[in-house]
Amino acid sequence: MKIKVTKGNITRLRVDAIIVNLFEGAGQPGGATAAVNHALGGAITDLIARGEFRGKPGELSILHTMGKIRPSRVAVVGLGKVEDFNMDRARGATAEACRALSKSGSLKIATVAQHGAGVGGLEPERAAQAVAEGGLLGTYVFRRHLTKPPDHKGIRELQIVESDASNVPDLERGCSLGLVTAEATNLARDLVNEPANFMTPTDLAERARSLAAAEGLECDVLEPDRIKELGMGGLLGVAQGSSQPSRFIILRYRGGRAAGGTLGIIGKGLTFDSGGISIKPSEGMGDMKGDMSGAAAVIAAMQAIARLKPRVNVTALVPATENLPGGRALKPGDVLQAMNGKTMEIVNTDAEGRLILADALSYARKLKLSPLVDVATLTGACHVALGSLYTGAFSNAQDLLDRVVKAGEEAGERHWPMPLPEEYKELICSDVADIKNTGGRYGGAITAALFLAEFSEDTPWVHLDIAGTFDTDKDRGYLVKGATGVGVRSLVNLALSLAWDQEGDSS
Repeated sequence: MKIKVTKGNITRLRVDAIIVNLFEGAGQPGGATAAVNHALGGAITDLIARGEFRGKPGELSILHTMGKIRPSRVAVVGLGKVEDFNMDRARGATAEACRALSKSGSLKIATVAQHGAGVGGLEPERAAQAVAEGGLLGTYVFRRHLTKPPDHKGIRELQIVESDASNVPDLERGCSLGLVTAEATNLARDLVNEPANFMTPTDLAERARSLAAAEGLECDVLEPDRIKELGMGGLLGVAQGSSQPSRFIILRYRGGRAAGGTLGIIGKGLTFDSGGISIKPSEGMGDMKGDMSGAAAVIAAMQAIARLKPRVNVTALVPATENLPGGRALKPGDVLQAMNGKTMEIVNTDAEGRLILADALSYARKLKLSPLVDVATLTGACHVALGSLYTGAFSNAQDLLDRVVKAGEEAGERHWPMPLPEEYKELICSDVADIKNTGGRYGGAITAALFLAEFSEDTPWVHLDIAGTFDTDKDRGYLVKGATGVGVRSLVNLALSLAWDQEGDSS
């Protein structure tokens, strides 16, 4: 979909449909919505008077204009209560309207430039960013393996329309940023939605290489011999049961001063997780192609960072493998040695993500990356604890955690801070090794994070457990059924905020 900012009158555009909005409880529409209502002879106020439209979040009505204005349809979308309105509501409203208009066969559409302008309090740049993100994210489809033609062609162009020329430069900046972040999020969705036979560790590494070549990033891919030389026993151990060779992917963006340090973002890259010898139930196992959602998030975030060119250094690390119960597979009771020398007893082979992340965190420290953020579909326990709306956030550095949570808020990605109590460390103590890879059923998300903390050590670090947020089973706002691409925009926002800090330090 092409998205652009246009100056003009939304009722006079040569488009198939337009989008206007209404706050909950508003008796009379205002702004561009009022102009459209007047042109349609009060059709929108009639909806309000009959109780057919109340402006609740996600509420949508499509009106046929019957030739009264050039566009043939008007989508009226609810923004919810004024006091609850934010950038994420604007994203969701745009997404719902675009998705509905796409299904109606509209090819060219236009929307008011600033959902929530004025009373809603959104600045023009942020409003345009929200519209661009909502439009692209809400109409995402994954059709690579479908041979049947789609039921509708999809929207080809979305115009963000503004009548005040002085607002256009801000709107264009916001639109540009929104396009970059949404395209990266959709890249992550593509990677996760791929079937595991099309997204092996080798395939993932090749996708990273192609991205690096296209975006001007540095890329190294370590193969098993090099992984063994580095002593990455966790990654090699998990990979034993698969015929697919493991890969360790490194992407580098150099945009800042060397003295400013380098942000390290680490993504769990289990391209398929059967559980290994501790095999998972067959029901739902196909969803485990998504166990590389953390890897997808950091790779896609690097695309956006490369395009935005912030003045900061960022390195992405992705340990990639499958976890299968082959004849050479890791067994419960085995002991592995991580890259930093610590030994790990394997209690459950389905607690494998922390084993490969142990090596990735150790390698990050070897490279002196700081701060560190890892993104992983790590534990079902986190999904149980927080459901599908919140990512669990664990950290050894409160300032960094606060920054990550804020970056997520700006992206519409919710993070809930979780504890790392010293008392729970005894749950992962081993009689035969330095540490064991699971602490039992209770507090499972916490003990998994405590396991990772043994490898991040004293480096400022945040662990994001996205087990509950990496996919969705239905369309909701700008989320569509399947992979969500969670983590991408939070990581991009974090990198941008660190760049602003470095610019401030150098002034």
